[in-house]
Amino acid sequence: MSPPHQLLRTKPVERIADESARSPLRRSMGLLPLVSLSVGATLGTGIFVVLGHAAPVAGPAVTVSFAVAALAALFSALSYAELAGAVPVSGSAYSYTYATLGELVAWVCGWCLLLEYGVSVAAVAVGWSGYLNAFLDATVGFQVPAALSGDVVNLPAAVVVLLATAVLLGGVKESAVVTTVTTLLKVAVLAFFVVVAVFGFRSGNLAPFAPAGVAGVTGAASLVFFSFIGFDAASTAGEEARDPQRDLPRAIVISLAVVTVVYVLVAFTAVGAVGVDALSGSDASLATVLRQVTGAGWPATVLSAGAVIAIASVVLTVLYGQTRVLVAMARDGLVPKVFARVGAKRVPTVNTVLVGVVVAVLAALVPLGQLAEATSIGTLVAFSLVNVGVLVLRRTRPDLPRGFRTPGAPVVPLLGLGMCVLLVAGLAPATWLAFGVWSAAGLVVYFAYGRRRSELARSRLAQGE
Repeated sequence: MSPPHQLLRTKPVERIADESARSPLRRSMGLLPLVSLSVGATLGTGIFVVLGHAAPVAGPAVTVSFAVAALAALFSALSYAELAGAVPVSGSAYSYTYATLGELVAWVCGWCLLLEYGVSVAAVAVGWSGYLNAFLDATVGFQVPAALSGDVVNLPAAVVVLLATAVLLGGVKESAVVTTVTTLLKVAVLAFFVVVAVFGFRSGNLAPFAPAGVAGVTGAASLVFFSFIGFDAASTAGEEARDPQRDLPRAIVISLAVVTVVYVLVAFTAVGAVGVDALSGSDASLATVLRQVTGAGWPATVLSAGAVIAIASVVLTVLYGQTRVLVAMARDGLVPKVFARVGAKRVPTVNTVLVGVVVAVLAALVPLGQLAEATSIGTLVAFSLVNVGVLVLRRTRPDLPRGFRTPGAPVVPLLGLGMCVLLVAGLAPATWLAFGVWSAAGLVVYFAYGRRRSELARSRLAQGE
């Protein structure tokens, strides 16, 4: 096989399904745990953490920015749902791309997913640190010193990542129970916020509505888009779902609907209650809103306590997703096999420990704004490839059984692709530069390691292809 053909070789869907059927991971998750996994990975990331950073970019129109990002996510979510039902494995967009667009593109997608999940976990951990300080200050009058909570190093952010790693090492079923409980708590806390914030709502806080125009709205949408990445977390559980072809598509669509409604309500009431200036630059912006609206400390304390627990669940679920993508890539031989090795509790132990340590270091050292934008660009590239993958698989395998079919194809996948391109264009040049460096490093790893150790290449070589 010539080198160009090697880069374009696709992995047959039947082979992917066979490997999934023989996976040592435990099939223990039904629809509710899968929805909780996706909602838990999503809900809170943008609202608890990024609202204060996106509001100055769009002004009160930040609510529209969330809606624009949600629309882009919806188109991609429908494409994800189709591929999750057709190729129900742990690799998410990486595996879908391998089956449709070829090994090199799959590698690029997987490399972007590692950026998406890893940096997202670090970003949420940094936001968690801000709410922890707000909670400690309100209850015991103590805060973690500035030098240890962001000025020099962010110790609480690193600690929450390591705690989530420890929970994941306890087993999938146990992690799912923790995720479901914390997700329900998170929804309750945000409902409490909306009810309280409505009493402080002032229409004057919404004017001027879009001071930076369309550019501000799309720029903020690009920034907050990473808030929606959690809906694809269910697709990383393809080998641990009891009925993946039925439940994965449902979990993806249901979770995105829940998250979108909550995000828009919270953003609208927050801006209407205190205005953009009061939100700007805060990593604990919702606690600030409640404090200003009520003039009392206890509502902010309740919110901060809920956020401390709830945001930790985002760290847990997104960290889970990253480890499962690495399992799929290691099984294909594109990264070392040790990442796919499963321990006594049927958890990829070495993989989980290594990912947890690396992300903890990242959370400790990198500021929130830079993390959020880096996550957005990795997410948008992966989503773009998923939308293209639906179109390719419809053409190459129209007979393939699908648990869900994207409505309006090819229009909807093309709209998803177009929205992703629009949002990625709104990211800062520095983000593009960092992504370019990351991508170049990924290509070096692939050509130096993955291309020669690819299991697909070895099997085809053995067959004389």
